[in-house]
Formats: sequence, structure tokens, C-alpha cells
Amino acid sequence: MCRFTFYLGPPITLSALITEPAHSLIRQSFSAKEREEPLNGDGFGVAFYVPQLSGEPALFRSISPAWSNANLLHLARVTRSSCVLAHVRAATQGLPVTETNCHPFTYGSFALVHNGDIGGFRRLRRHLLNELSETTFNAIQGTTDSEHLFALFLEAYRPPPSPDQTADAMLAALSAAIRRLFALAREHGVEEPSYLNVAVSDGQRGVVSRVTSGAPEHADSLYLHTGRRYTCEGGVCRMLDPLAGESTVIVSSERLSDDPGWQPIPVNHLLLIRENRRTELVPFVD
Repeated sequence: MCRFTFYLGPPITLSALITEPAHSLIRQSFSAKEREEPLNGDGFGVAFYVPQLSGEPALFRSISPAWSNANLLHLARVTRSSCVLAHVRAATQGLPVTETNCHPFTYGSFALVHNGDIGGFRRLRRHLLNELSETTFNAIQGTTDSEHLFALFLEAYRPPPSPDQTADAMLAALSAAIRRLFALAREHGVEEPSYLNVAVSDGQRGVVSRVTSGAPEHADSLYLHTGRRYTCEGGVCRMLDPLAGESTVIVSSERLSDDPGWQPIPVNHLLLIRENRRTELVPFVD
């Protein structure tokens, strides 16, 4: 299991998500509150977008624990972005700790992070790979279940005729990837549940899932926070005008700060974040 934070809004320093909040992502890397094991020290990664320079995200990953990486602290202090996906990793048992296995995973304009695991992944991996085209198969660089789920998303994604339909196409692709994964598990007799807290973005919009094939009460935590702007001043971070608007959207495995407005995303739902940062909750139907 892991922890992640996904931000869409006005440009913000990475430190406002990663280091400054009372329960920042770095703090979650050594003191997570909402999982049995508080440590997430098997590497970290940050994908962030600078649309003035490129439609593809910049990516910084390392196998070192987030709490001890001085480069991350320095970069976070002076780097600003309107779209950030940050992740601290607790490696699934049996999977190696390598840079290619650290989240986020990127391909073209897309970036993805995942908290959870695919039940019975070792038994499903070969069958899952058979679902992929040559291009998507060759895009996989590591060995994690998360990157294979990303490949299923890429395989299912169909570029729409209009940019206004991109968010819906991303929603359809993530839903289809999860449904296909669950179908493969049934076909091959896998009984271990999957836990799929996933966020995927193209820098302008995003889709998030909080889906499990197991008991809903065992689903990993995931929260939504919306408002006018997220700000950190004098060591205190908060959302200005929480719930009043959706100029800023934060999705996080755990609440970053103690200010009001954090809401749990319902289990077995997907969250759609459109270009105007309006959010919609969509039930997941298998």
C-alpha cells in the first residue's frame, strides 16, 4: 500500500502539498495515519505539468525514502505547477524497489498513481499482458501491478473527436480497465481482492477511482477537498472558501491539513474532474 496526493488548480509550489501541510505527503511517508503500517519508504515520485513548455509531465522519482531526499525538499520549495501527482511507495510484497517501479507512471500526456494492489497479480500478469497491443506492451518499463493497470487504461483509451469529451473518454477508459481486470480475476479463479485507489491526469483534467472487489469497509482511505485556492501561510495550510467552488481540487489518501471541507470519496465510485475543475461522482458498475 502507498499514499498519494493529486492536485488540480492555480499554480502552487510542490512544497504546499509535499512538505508544508501538517500531514503532508512527506509526513505520510513515515507516519501514515490511515493504514496499519505507517511507513511508506520504498521510494517516491512526483509528476507535474508545465503547459507553457510541454504537454507531457515532468517526472522526478527516486528509490530513497521521501523524508530523507534533500533534492526533493529543494525542488519542492521553488517548483510551481497547476497539476501535480505525488506518491510515496510501500512496495507490494515480492516486487523490487527500483526507480522504474516508483510512481507516478507516465506515457504521453498521461500520468497515473495508485494506492492499493491487484489481488493475485502474479497469476494474472501473463493474461493481462495478452490484452495489450504491441505499443502498450512495450510502454511497460517496470514490474509493478500498478503500471500494468496503467497499461490497461492506455489500451482502453480512445481519443475523442472533441477536446471537450476528453474527460469522459478518460473516465470510460479507467472504468473499462478496472472491469477488464475484475473479469480476468474471475476467469482465472483469483479470489484475493483488489484495491484500486487510482488517479490519472493529462494535466488539465483527471479521473480518480476508489474501487475494490473486496468488502467495501476494507477499502483504502481517499479524500476530496475543493475550494477557491489552497494556501500555506505561516506554517498553516488551508483551503480558501472550502466547498464554495471548485477552482481547486485536491484528492489525497489522507487529509493534508485540519481545515474543514475534506470529504471521503465513496467506495466503488469514480471522481471525474473536468477542464473547468468541476467534479462529478460516478458509481462504478462492474
